[in-house]
Amino acid sequence: MKILISNDDGFDSPGIQLLAKAVEDLGEVYVVAPHRERSTAGHSLTLHKPLRIMEHGPRRFSTSGTPADCIYLGIHYLLKDKPDLILSGINRGANLGTDVFYSGTVAAAREGALMNIKSYSFSMVSMPVPGTAERESFNFEVGSQIAKDVLVKTLKVPFPSHTLVNVNIPNIPLSEVKGIEIARQGFRHYKSEVTQGLDPRGKKYFWVGGPYRGFEKSEASDCHAVQEKYVSVTPLTIDCTHNEFYATLKRTFPKGVS
Repeated sequence: MKILISNDDGFDSPGIQLLAKAVEDLGEVYVVAPHRERSTAGHSLTLHKPLRIMEHGPRRFSTSGTPADCIYLGIHYLLKDKPDLILSGINRGANLGTDVFYSGTVAAAREGALMNIKSYSFSMVSMPVPGTAERESFNFEVGSQIAKDVLVKTLKVPFPSHTLVNVNIPNIPLSEVKGIEIARQGFRHYKSEVTQGLDPRGKKYFWVGGPYRGFEKSEASDCHAVQEKYVSVTPLTIDCTHNEFYATLKRTFPKGVS
């Protein structure tokens, strides 16, 4: 079995290195990851400038591209064939709810799902340290152990066409993890901010994005599952069609009526 692994935190991230080590007994592991952090790169491909590939050892590569570029290059150039599995992560931080639309981690798995390859994205959700504004360091050893457990338990489960599984792991001791919860994609909220400043040459710059403000309450959501100390496992599909609204619009615009 061939396994292709990528991420958006970069080739040197401990999350991807420990994930690769955890699954090396399951098959032939290839790592193709960005040479630097590409968080929130989303599902972007680099089409207007050249890409570089750097080799770091047997079946270990970094590229100058995005996470989706890494999967594309890995399959069409480095492996020259489809792998059996694509794994992305383990990400340093949550990819819960609507984060999936911005996430490079999820995008790498989605690129695999577009090709109908069984694909997973893995992320660790940092927890605030009580009484401080600090957050705990990430325990990727626990994360890789849980990621492998989810993977092994679903290896024989057939995935529908163009589907991936998004896994979020609470960053807590293994003894405190309550179990695995199959969850729906939730909605996360952030404060919308644009901060303006001047660079040393007197030109304006802008910094977009604000702090996390919480999530839409739903006990079925991935956000709620992780808050309750469960590992959330959320199946995502490429087809974003809203079926009920699709039916409404079909009635509003019958075929042949202009």
